[in-house]
Amino acid sequence: MTTATERSIGLAIDKVRAQAAAEGLLDVAYATADSPFGPLLLARTERGLVRVGLPNQDAEELLADLAARVSPRVLEAPGELDEARRELDLYFAGKLDRFDLPLDWRLSGGFRQRVLRAINRIPYGQTRSYTEMARKAGNERAVRAAGTACGSNPIPLVVPCHRVLRTGGALGGYGGGLPMKEGLLELEGVLDGKGTS
Repeated sequence: MTTATERSIGLAIDKVRAQAAAEGLLDVAYATADSPFGPLLLARTERGLVRVGLPNQDAEELLADLAARVSPRVLEAPGELDEARRELDLYFAGKLDRFDLPLDWRLSGGFRQRVLRAINRIPYGQTRSYTEMARKAGNERAVRAAGTACGSNPIPLVVPCHRVLRTGGALGGYGGGLPMKEGLLELEGVLDGKGTS
């Protein structure tokens, strides 16, 4: 049960967040979101969603990275991520097959960003190989680099690197772990629940 003091503190914090945003002092807003795999960390800038932290990733480290690479003005502001949380909830419920969120690509660049943009175009319920992603990014022989781009994807789930498999259909790796990758592919109807397509 929430006490009057806790409610008062909560309102004061909300007021500080709103004032920081209104005065342009909030460069990175973050919040947590529930998922079937555990809590996610979501962060956005004025450009769009910049980071999705998976349950097995250290939220404090991710926030420190955002402070170093984007701006030290990082503040928990759940209201700024309502739309991202809503779309993720719909996705996990099987009611959304395409995210419609603005994205901030600044945490990846060059070839890696080209790979991630190609991955972002893989339709729901379909998969591609690392070789195909390397080809789409402009260097068919850079298969390992395409895999590295997947592994360093700062916006997993929304930029669906779980849809990228090894040539021949083996799952390959996933930043959230293979059980999460299998679960996402099962959700999308790619796998039958036994890890096979």
